[in-house]
This record gives sequence, C-alpha cells and structure tokens, in this order.
Amino acid sequence: MSMNRPVVTALAAALCLLTTACGASSSDDSASDSTTEAAASKTGYPVTLDNCGRTETFKKAPSRVVVMNGASVAEVSTLLALGLQGKIVANQQSYGMSEVPGRAAAIKKLPTGSVKLNEAYDIPREAMLGLRPDLVLSVTTYGFDEKNGFATRDQLGQVGAHSYVSPKGCDDDPSRMTVADSYQLLRDMGKIFNVSDRAEKLIAASEKNIAAVSEKVTGEKKPEVMVLFSNMSMGSNDFSSVLANGIVNDILAKAGGTNAFSDTTKATFADLSKEKVAATDVDAVVVISYNDPNPAAYAKKLLEEFPQWPAAKNNTYVTLSDSMYLGPSNDLAVEKIARLLHPAAF
Repeated sequence: MSMNRPVVTALAAALCLLTTACGASSSDDSASDSTTEAAASKTGYPVTLDNCGRTETFKKAPSRVVVMNGASVAEVSTLLALGLQGKIVANQQSYGMSEVPGRAAAIKKLPTGSVKLNEAYDIPREAMLGLRPDLVLSVTTYGFDEKNGFATRDQLGQVGAHSYVSPKGCDDDPSRMTVADSYQLLRDMGKIFNVSDRAEKLIAASEKNIAAVSEKVTGEKKPEVMVLFSNMSMGSNDFSSVLANGIVNDILAKAGGTNAFSDTTKATFADLSKEKVAATDVDAVVVISYNDPNPAAYAKKLLEEFPQWPAAKNNTYVTLSDSMYLGPSNDLAVEKIARLLHPAAF
C-alpha cells in the first residue's frame, strides 16, 4: 500500500506505534464508564501534568475527547483499555485489526465527529474547534502545528480544551521509544481521568506477562528478525518500511530476538535496497499490518522472494498490528514473537 507524503510523514512521526491476556488486562475493552466514575470519586482534582514543557491542569475528568489520527492507535486503544470509550466524541485512529479480541470492532463503533479530514488525513483547525473538545490527544506535536493547518495547543486552551502529546512525541522521534513509554501513556491517562488504579493494574499485568515470557527464553540464541509493514512504501528503495529502531527493538529483546537491520540507520525506519535485504540472514519475519486486510499474503510473498533466508526455509513469520506499537498491548507482541522464535520454550 503506497501512501502519500503527508500520511507517510504523520506515520513516521507517530510510530511510536500493548495489553494483557489475563484478569485485569487491557484487553478488557468493555469496562463501563460507571466503573470509571466510581474510581474517579475516590481521588480528586486538580491533576497537573507537565507535557512537552507545557503545564496542563485538569479540574475534572474530560468528557469530550478528540483523538487525532497520527497513523496511531495507541491513544484510542489506551482509552478503551481504561474503559473510557464513552468520553470520546471523535476518533480518527484505526488499523482495521488488533491482537486484542473485539478491539478493532470497538474502535470502528466510536464516533468520528463527521469531520472532513485534511490532506494529512487528520482534523483541521476549524473542524477541531467545532467539535468543542475538552481534551485533544495527538501522537506528536505535529498534530498541534499551525503550519499543518491544525489547532495549536494555545488555540485549544483559549476555548477551554486541554491537549496532550504522547510519550516521545515531543521531539517527534520514536526511534528511542520503549515499552516503558506505553506504560507512561497509560499512567498519564489514568491520572487525567482519575482511574490510576486501573492503569496500574494493566501495567502490572503486562509487566508480569512479559517477565514470564522473557524468563522462558533467557539464555537462548537470539534470532535475527526483520520487522516491516506490509504493502507500504515510505522511501526510494524497494524496502523502505523496515523498522530499524524504536519500541519494536525493545519488544524483540524481551521476546528473545534481535533486529536484523538495527545497524543500518539511527532513524526509526531503514530504507533498504533489495540487494541489502537479500545479503542479510533473516531468521524470522514480523509483518505489521496498517489497514492491510491480508498481511499474511505479503509475508508469504516475501519469503518466496528470498528463499535463501532461514526464515523462508523454516516458514518462520508472524503477522501483528497494534501490539507492536505504543499502546496497552505490547505484552501480546512479546509473547507471540517469543513463541515464534523459541517454540520449544513453551
């Protein structure tokens, strides 16, 4: 899937792009707003956050939340995991699928605000102000840049709306992102909506799940893994959607693997020639879907293209989506990849 430049820019800035599989896990997207309100009554306001050098003080829980696109689902998934779906008046985020049962359908049901999007597939200034939000979530500062036609944080503040930029979004550099940033997003939303108890339960469950998986693969040889988007072009070379740095590397490390292309660039994405890819021994492939209905077909085609890879000889691949990014489901990605790389450990 080729993407135009504004979308690619938003995606690269946002990839930044977690939940749990038990008890009080973030896979429980059905938590009710009544639970949220009960939790809120136990704590109190004001709640103050320092976000990208800007102080945001909340006197009450937001009730008209707008979630900007930014080629992410981290923010909307985090709200769903915390049972805050009833607070959303407009959401522009979707990957079309999720590792969490029911999440993609839940996102699809959310209101969009009937907004006409701009060339970057996001909410322009006048439309944003017309939604009368009291909280606007953006993946990076890109979503509040006046040059891009968006409402600035100051303009939102003037109409009584708070704004929030997700972790590592202040400098628009997701190459340094780790799973800890997913937990920070959960914690911040927990504070803003006074559901910190639920946020901490989700974090604790995710940490427990990841620790259990990592323990199983400790001491095992670390296979070389290629991580890339299916059917997406982001640069000039044949393989321009290969992830080289960022949260995916932390996920791979916790799953007992390593990124086969992490040394090709310091940026989040590597823009690689077919020759470079062919010359690299790839033990396993992780294909990420961004609104691609059949990422497995892409994975199989890729393995056929490079039959010399150990991954091709052993048919070693997995397809994932939202769990590979910032958000509440990273433990699911860790477990799925670990089972792919070290099946004997499970």
